[in-house]
Amino acid sequence: MPTLTWTGKDAVANYHQKVPFHLLKDVPSLSVGDPGTGNLIVEGDNLVALKALLPFYAGQVKCIYIDPPYNTGNEKWVYNDNVNSLLIKEWLGKVVGDEASDLSRHDKWLSMMYPRLQLLRKFLREDGLIFVSIDDNEAFLLKLLLDETFGPRNFVQAIIWKNKYGPGAMTKGFGNVHEYILCYSRKPLYSIEAPLGEADAKAYKSRDDKYATRGGFITQPLATRSKDDRPNLVYPIVHDGEEIWPDKQWIWAKERLFEAIKKGEVVMRKSKGKWSVRFKQYLRDEHGQIRKAKPISILNGPFNQDGTWEIGNIFGSKIFPNPKPVALVQYLLSMVVNGIDDNDAIYMDS
Repeated sequence: MPTLTWTGKDAVANYHQKVPFHLLKDVPSLSVGDPGTGNLIVEGDNLVALKALLPFYAGQVKCIYIDPPYNTGNEKWVYNDNVNSLLIKEWLGKVVGDEASDLSRHDKWLSMMYPRLQLLRKFLREDGLIFVSIDDNEAFLLKLLLDETFGPRNFVQAIIWKNKYGPGAMTKGFGNVHEYILCYSRKPLYSIEAPLGEADAKAYKSRDDKYATRGGFITQPLATRSKDDRPNLVYPIVHDGEEIWPDKQWIWAKERLFEAIKKGEVVMRKSKGKWSVRFKQYLRDEHGQIRKAKPISILNGPFNQDGTWEIGNIFGSKIFPNPKPVALVQYLLSMVVNGIDDNDAIYMDS
């Protein structure tokens, strides 16, 4: 596998193992809520904090979302979105040594990110996911860094997030209205789902006697030509005294299809001498839970302006520019919160 290298990598390759363990100090005067909830806010350098938390949460975190410095060079950001900050310079000087004086901006950023990602991987459960927000300044180096940390087989998707309504009036050339969210899994991921979009949910308009529990439905074809030949999926359906055969094969085995017919969940119509056989896909399952769908790799909003409004509504002023909207994080978490058991799972933002 191709590997990513940069000036200073050798010095930080095992640094996450050398970071000493620290005890967390409880500060009751700063605490709120029930101490038994298990929620924690840890103040301090995140590398030191991660090492302190590792003995308690290794292999237990269901989902991690991080919004690291984008390395834009913008010195005006409150949290100093620039790895030339004095804190990072001091850290690089200690860890990388004299080499640090010759590091480029990207070398410094990679040296800062590498040990943190190494620790974060140790926190994830076997079925865990990590989402990392980034923009064009470091997106492509971050992809290589995550490939090395989590393995290219565990790459799930590079989500393109349209985070602005449109380009500003002073824009020259292309209007940049997007960022990226890179997603990786702890182990190879075979399935992922997200809530239906509002427009998609409105498509479930048809009703039957199950509407009170299952909501509306749409119909989907039961015959397919696209799958590999499966002899057990070729059989007739008898309806109105006629045998109905698929052009190639059905998508369901006989027992499942016949059970659906018995429950009134199959629609059969004849047009111009040819039968159409379709199943009802309901908005909700038998327990009233709304169905999910396959997420797509392009998100059209929510927008940075939403996050700015939310922060202003809480604090009464604009604390820092372009905060992530709550709805964005909610949507990412919805891909991993798949049942009641996940309500008690552990989620991390470092």
